[in-house]
Amino acid sequence: MKFLKEFKEFAIKGNMMDMAIGIIIGAAFNKVIDVMVKKVFMPPLSLMTDGLNYQDKKYVLREAVTDVNGELTVNEVAIEYGVLFETFLDFLIVGLTVFLVVKGMNRLRNKAQDPKNKVVATPKDIELLSKLTELIEEQNTLLKQKA
Repeated sequence: MKFLKEFKEFAIKGNMMDMAIGIIIGAAFNKVIDVMVKKVFMPPLSLMTDGLNYQDKKYVLREAVTDVNGELTVNEVAIEYGVLFETFLDFLIVGLTVFLVVKGMNRLRNKAQDPKNKVVATPKDIELLSKLTELIEEQNTLLKQKA
């Protein structure tokens, strides 16, 4: 019963919804990055390397064997380093994009939390804490003058 109560609190607080939204956006973002790498970055890179298709690049450990009828009897064993290269490029693009988004969000958050910045509306809790800090500093100054 305690477990169900904890789960209900977890789901109601919004953590589950935030997580679900993050997963859905992440899945969509993954598709965008996949298309960007395969259809935007790889063709010019392939053109610069004289038509080299990285996805087909592999190191064959054992060739495929076919019988006289042309049917495959032994599968090919290969290390597909071209796919690894494309996946690594995906990772770099995702990492760079996430870095830029987080950097932009931090910049906006810092502007929003600066009580002296009147361009962006400061959240009430930050504004109250700022006023409280100013009052404490003022009280400390008065106490030092009396001592």
